[in-house]
Amino acid sequence: MRKRPVDIVVISDVHLGTYGCRAKELHKYLKSIKPEKVILNGDIIDVWQFSKRYWPKSHMKIIKLITSWISSGVEVRYITGNHDEMLRKFVGFQMGSFSISNKELLNIDGKKAWIFHGDVFDVTMQHSKSIAKLGAVGYDSLILLNSFINFFAAKFGKGPISMSKKIKNSVKSAVKFINNFEKIASDIAIENEYDYVICGHIHQPEIKRIETDKGEVVYLNSGDWVENLTALEYFEGTWHLFSFKDNFLFEEDADADTEEDEVLETKELFQNMMKEFQTGVKPSKVN
Repeated sequence: MRKRPVDIVVISDVHLGTYGCRAKELHKYLKSIKPEKVILNGDIIDVWQFSKRYWPKSHMKIIKLITSWISSGVEVRYITGNHDEMLRKFVGFQMGSFSISNKELLNIDGKKAWIFHGDVFDVTMQHSKSIAKLGAVGYDSLILLNSFINFFAAKFGKGPISMSKKIKNSVKSAVKFINNFEKIASDIAIENEYDYVICGHIHQPEIKRIETDKGEVVYLNSGDWVENLTALEYFEGTWHLFSFKDNFLFEEDADADTEEDEVLETKELFQNMMKEFQTGVKPSKVN
């Protein structure tokens, strides 16, 4: 399959290690592109719920593909989020074309882009992390229940539905939170004279220009790979919002299904991850 060249791809909120993660679809998408720069904008691995010991081989394929990019010299920047906050201990780490940070400031064709995950604006994260974690468990359980409902719905010729998405879109407080999130991010970006502000966290894909009496900025959100299956792409001097649902047919791969049924135990998982990282990442040359 011919790969689409893209200058920058931004993905976030993959939540590897949870039942809701759509790793198979993400792998198919990542295999279809040829990026020069990759921004992993938080919540790629869900450390919060990692104790479930749920890690199918389809999730490991994502790690393998990313490390293969690093090995081939593709610049991969991992920006930490709240579900993978453990990695904040390693902020500043850099090896080869791979780095870990809390935020990124990029110059893109002469324009300034401010990129961060977005949990810093979340009140539940600031005041009660235990409540936020409990909500994450409930969300993952809802996704699992949703998958069973859609399985039987498909048997009766019905299309898939997203229960959690419908709930979020119908609750006024959730809509207000999203609006506030976008406003706060945009206000700060305008104040600092950034041209783009790029976030994740709220699982709400978006590209829009926001204007205030102090200026304007382009607000972008990469969405997620649980419900929306979206990513941000920059090519030909423009940002684009990629939607898997609009670009791929949901064709099941029998071989992939067989592999996905096999769940790796914790010991084997970490051994495989370390092996992939060590073989995939090459140290920078010192002049």
